[in-house]
Amino acid sequence: MSAETACLSQIRVVLSHTSHPGNIGSTARAMKTMGITRLYLVNPKEFPSEVATSLASSADDVLNNAIVVDSIEQALAGTTMQVAMTARRRELVQPLQTPRQLVPEIIAEARNGGEVALVFGAETSGLTIDEVQLCNRLVTIPTNPDYSSLNLSQAVQVLAYELRATLLDDVSYLEEKRDLADHDYVERFFVHLEETLIQIGFLKPHAPKRLMPRLRRLFQRARLEREEVDILRGVCRAAVQYDRKPLPGPSKAD
Repeated sequence: MSAETACLSQIRVVLSHTSHPGNIGSTARAMKTMGITRLYLVNPKEFPSEVATSLASSADDVLNNAIVVDSIEQALAGTTMQVAMTARRRELVQPLQTPRQLVPEIIAEARNGGEVALVFGAETSGLTIDEVQLCNRLVTIPTNPDYSSLNLSQAVQVLAYELRATLLDDVSYLEEKRDLADHDYVERFFVHLEETLIQIGFLKPHAPKRLMPRLRRLFQRARLEREEVDILRGVCRAAVQYDRKPLPGPSKAD
């Protein structure tokens, strides 16, 4: 875990009364992909479970370290911020916020040493009023008002993603490390290219117009790698050799 994401260790996901073990496994997977590993389960209907392990997809460590408790109070013990995921207003005092609005406060709390619980209810009914009232923040995912149904693990994934994206909005580690051609290497290619175009009759030395400047601009935009330059020069050599081949003679039928 990098220094930027170290505060995620202060965040736990709490699932209350989960009825299907597959949702526990999928939640573990959603958590681990975003760097959150602490899972609390309040009275799960079935756990541990082979179904949960199967859907965790190599997030077995999250499942193996999951803490199973009897009550929501036990799951929230020691936390300083409790974030209830809810899709209904229910005339509660706390204002509803979206994940993107609330995430900066969650991160600030975790970075200051606070313990944060992200609390999710049962699949069909969500959190009860009593469970929500034990939390000091409410969050809801803005969805299509005509169809707002989200799977439990999907809801966890959305909130976990917003946390990680805010902490480390950088995917440069996935980029291929390019061996770019240096200036001299590219200039030798341009010389070779111009000679080739003249030899095959595509470039007229007496009337070059702006062909070479335009080709220069094209290749310079691409920021060529050394291997790409080698390929292009190979094409030039092949073009010249092909141009020098004699045309086939007439067939016997002619």
